[in-house]
Amino acid sequence: MSEILLKNVQEMLNEEKWTRATLSNYSTSQFKELDLLLKEAQEARVTDELKKLCDDHLVHTKNTIIALYLAGMIALSRQIIDDSALVNLVTIFMDNHKWNIVKYLCERILDYGESKFALRTLADCYKNDNEENAIYGVWERLVKVDPEEADLAKALAEYFEKQGDLERAVDYYKKALHRYINKQLFTNVREIWEKILEYCPEDIDFFLHVQKKIAKNISDDKAVLLLQDVYDSCKKRKDIDTAVALLKIILQYDEKDVQARKEITDCFREKYADHSQLEEYIRISNLSQNWRNVYEAITDFEKHIAFDKGNYVYHRTWGVGRISAVQGDEIVIDFAKKRGHSMSLKMAVNALQTLSKNHIWVLKAVREKEKLHERIKNDYTWALKTVIRSFGNSCDLKRIKMELVPSILSAGEWTTWSIKAREILKSDPSFGVSPENIDIYTVRERPISIEEKLYNEFKAERNFFDRVLTIRSFVAQKDAEPDSEYFTEMFAYFSGYLRSWNQVTEQVLASYLLVKDLAGQYPHLGAGLQLNFPDLFYGIEDIPAVFLNFKDNKLKEEFLRHIKLFIPEWADIYVKLFPYALNHSIVVNLEKEGYEDKLVAMAVHCFENFREYREAVVWLFKNAGEESWYKKAGIPFEKQLITLVHILDITYREIENHRETSENRKINKQVYTILFKDGVLSSFIDKADADTIIRIYTFLEDVKDLDPADKLKLKSRIQDKYPNFKFFGDIEKTVTTRGLLVTTAMYEEKQRQLVHIMDVEVPANSKEIAFALSLGDLRENAEYKAAKEKQEILNSTVAKLKDEIERAQLFDPAAVNTKRVSFGTKVTLLNDANGESEEYTILGPWESDPENRIISYLSPFGAAILNKTVGERFEFSINDEKVSYAVEKIMPVVFETVRG
Repeated sequence: MSEILLKNVQEMLNEEKWTRATLSNYSTSQFKELDLLLKEAQEARVTDELKKLCDDHLVHTKNTIIALYLAGMIALSRQIIDDSALVNLVTIFMDNHKWNIVKYLCERILDYGESKFALRTLADCYKNDNEENAIYGVWERLVKVDPEEADLAKALAEYFEKQGDLERAVDYYKKALHRYINKQLFTNVREIWEKILEYCPEDIDFFLHVQKKIAKNISDDKAVLLLQDVYDSCKKRKDIDTAVALLKIILQYDEKDVQARKEITDCFREKYADHSQLEEYIRISNLSQNWRNVYEAITDFEKHIAFDKGNYVYHRTWGVGRISAVQGDEIVIDFAKKRGHSMSLKMAVNALQTLSKNHIWVLKAVREKEKLHERIKNDYTWALKTVIRSFGNSCDLKRIKMELVPSILSAGEWTTWSIKAREILKSDPSFGVSPENIDIYTVRERPISIEEKLYNEFKAERNFFDRVLTIRSFVAQKDAEPDSEYFTEMFAYFSGYLRSWNQVTEQVLASYLLVKDLAGQYPHLGAGLQLNFPDLFYGIEDIPAVFLNFKDNKLKEEFLRHIKLFIPEWADIYVKLFPYALNHSIVVNLEKEGYEDKLVAMAVHCFENFREYREAVVWLFKNAGEESWYKKAGIPFEKQLITLVHILDITYREIENHRETSENRKINKQVYTILFKDGVLSSFIDKADADTIIRIYTFLEDVKDLDPADKLKLKSRIQDKYPNFKFFGDIEKTVTTRGLLVTTAMYEEKQRQLVHIMDVEVPANSKEIAFALSLGDLRENAEYKAAKEKQEILNSTVAKLKDEIERAQLFDPAAVNTKRVSFGTKVTLLNDANGESEEYTILGPWESDPENRIISYLSPFGAAILNKTVGERFEFSINDEKVSYAVEKIMPVVFETVRG
């Protein structure tokens, strides 16, 4: 069948009955017949042969209709970028005014995804047929796929404006505005700006965003010109606060703008018309005097204007107070513990911090604690807005916690409360982030869409891979608009890497994978993607390094998937990547595709080179132990354990030498858990012979930073199995700082101490430092020096507690061994010198209380007693005098009676 089909097509081409000379005879029915022929070719799986046949024919006869159509449609179905065949075909019929055929061809092209050429041509068809409504539908699609198309966006806006659909009209006016800005066509920009201002005068955030783009792309003076229009609108609507904010921006562009200075002075007069000291504060600040720097004058005025009867202030010693009177240059303040306090205005401006009546400090001072606690605990949004606005509308979660814990919320309540608070800060359009710092939150006076919120976060991000997450969050939104200006700018950030690269970095490769992924969801985004994966891949200098630098797991998975799809030697690449990737899918794919021999070689290679591939060894031991290919590697279990012990020792030494501390701590913890907490080592010893145990224990004894308690437990277990087992050295007498056994009660007490310092003392100290800083001149600032000294003490205490808690090993009372003296035992000794019995409790340094004969197992006396059995004798030197003891009795400690 396939040979017949190809033969028939060859005959059709040879007849040349569909040529330019006979175009008038064509209708859409002939192309529908060709579509049936294409379907038959697909079913017979001869599309490759058919395309080659047509391409060869076009070399000699460029305008053969059948060859152009078949070759073009096959290329289109494969998403091949070269669409010259179909463009040529459509042009032929356009030149001959065969509009029905042109329309059919364009619609067939669009069956496979959006095409700017097909859409423009289809719009011409509808225009020729006077199908006006259909034209607008095509224009909408064209504006969506062509981010540079401004004129059609404006035409659509005018169309919907006439239809009375103002929401869609404004949407297209905004699209047109952004595109004209990019084209630097200010006349068009101003025309559309005025339209949007007419319909959306209160959309201030939009105007503020766009004016920055105008200043950057066109000029500062044009941005000022348009801001003046928005200011006039605000003034007309009596929105004085926004008018002031706009004038401040205008003055940032030109601080010598006399008219703007006069306008802001008039706005302040209108805003504070009822203030008793208004004109005096304008005079003092020289706000209306052009000789003074306008920023300094505004700051000075705003400082002074806050001092009026009824307003709140804060003093570092007396706390929150309320201004009860302003008498000339004197103000009278009622503090909680110092009512009727008088001071000069000049001193007040320097010594006091003005507070709004809704400042969190004011609320703490004047509201009942129970009611404030209830409001904050249950009204998350109000609480967040209150705290953020209290600190200049710029606040991070650390500061929020400092203000709420423990004065209002307990540490436990904060844990639950903060989870919900983070969700609200992320999703509520009333909150935004600082353009300079993604961790700083602000309150929006006018809520914005989630898309604009995500766009603002994208701009604030400084990390490439954080921006990857943000654009993904954007497209994951319901009704996300990939043609919006926000998305266009975000997408351009990544596509820009693909237009200007000269070296394949992780950013270039990640941009390619991300753009390709987005193009899978929105095909028109891939129209300009000229790169292919193999070209990029073979340009990578260090494949593992690039992979490790991907700080996004989805991109890592896509990278691995593309390697398997497009790189012939993918299996070798997978083996090379595994020690760095530690990805289960690598193992699964290699095994599934029959590369068991490569997996075996990889496992052997990792164990033989464990110093370099220590993390891979740990992964293989934990995850591949039962796999058939791993067992075929033939690595003895004893060798695997000894390798893990070596890794434990290496990581301890690396940590001590401060080399890649975080990474080594992680590996060290994993190995320690396997060997000791999971009981792998103990289980192996229970089944091993004496010679094997000697080998294992010898390696463990050389790990000098291993907690002696762990060595002690292991030694006890060996002695239980082999009572006459001989050890080399006496490890129990080694005092080390690495790890210590503790009781549960003392562990919890240390944690309580740490929580109290972190949640109570540190926040209080931070407030002291913040206030001391506000006083200026640190050289003569005793409050600052005292607060900093206290901070150093607190930091030192916190570091020590954290280190001790991290090293702490909880003792299990059920595991106490009374066959010999050990942690958690009470031992009775006979003192040969005086013939009296002495009773000692053996615990750790946290519980140590020598006066009550509670001895640390790490102390010299504790180490001398350790591991002794009933009847055993020993000597211990006290003040250069040797005392002989005999062990009479060993009992388990009843921990409720131990003083902790």
